[in-house]
Amino acid sequence: MNLPDQPATFRPPSPAERPWWWRLLDGSGAEARVPEEFAQQRFASQADAESWVGEVWVELAAVGVAAVTLVEHEREVYGPMSLSA
Repeated sequence: MNLPDQPATFRPPSPAERPWWWRLLDGSGAEARVPEEFAQQRFASQADAESWVGEVWVELAAVGVAAVTLVEHEREVYGPMSLSA
């Protein structure tokens, strides 16, 4: 039995619909390798992105993220911002 494709309402949002994301950097300034739960998180607004990083910065620092840079599409908005306390 073949099932139909998922309706459009159940598809994941596209990058154009969630243009905000954080570049996660290690101590040397390179992209940090992080667990999947933190990797490639995308947000619909700057406020959503900032709220998320405010909630998880301690966990990010614990997995080796030293700093973050906020990006909209491919434009750096600000950063790098240190995650050290």
